[in-house]
Amino acid sequence: MVFRTLIAAVLAASLAAPLAVATQGDRADERRRMVETQVVRRGVTDGRVLEAMSTVPRHRFISERLQRAAYDDNPLPIGYGQTISQPYIVAKMTELLGLTPASTVFELGTGSGYQAAVAARLTAHVYTMEIQPPLAERARANLAELGYDNVSVRQGDGYYGWEEHAPFDAVIVTAAATHIPPPLLSQLKLGGRMVIPVGPAFATQRLMLVEKGMDGGITTRALFPVRFVPVTGQGRDR
Repeated sequence: MVFRTLIAAVLAASLAAPLAVATQGDRADERRRMVETQVVRRGVTDGRVLEAMSTVPRHRFISERLQRAAYDDNPLPIGYGQTISQPYIVAKMTELLGLTPASTVFELGTGSGYQAAVAARLTAHVYTMEIQPPLAERARANLAELGYDNVSVRQGDGYYGWEEHAPFDAVIVTAAATHIPPPLLSQLKLGGRMVIPVGPAFATQRLMLVEKGMDGGITTRALFPVRFVPVTGQGRDR
């Protein structure tokens, strides 16, 4: 009963809220089922995250030939060796960041722009970097077409962050790194959080929650196993 009440409340709120993106009726039933069966049942409880997952049209961030599988419980290829993450992973990583409406976020690995769109529903601004020029261009077009004017996309190596907009309240890394990039730690605000998969390429990694204390001290916590495609650029080799 608690589960059904939570879902009903979140979906009612998302239907009532004014949207600056594609209409809620655009495959809304599939998003409801996705949130109910893949996200809430696995323990994501943040109502704002559930609203974002219920609203952002995931099918608009993948190729037309894969759109029938857009709300399935798995990642999907988006070209250039990259993927759009499984819906649960997007929701859980977003929840772990503890975002507020005033937060600014840096994302390493824009991909098609889906994770940035979800975060953009919850924050003041998302700064996201993609190393593959065609993906960066496609993500920029996707986000603009859907009305996400609080997302800035830059083509480049996200290993070094985006210094002119730092420090960030939160950092999210959407590809597997062998280590936590020092430039991203330095660009994280005091009291900020980073979520990053750490481990070997093409194998099981651990999702890590990194927190910077108000004294500048860093704490890390390994959460659960994940499988992400590896980062490219400088983060791959260091």
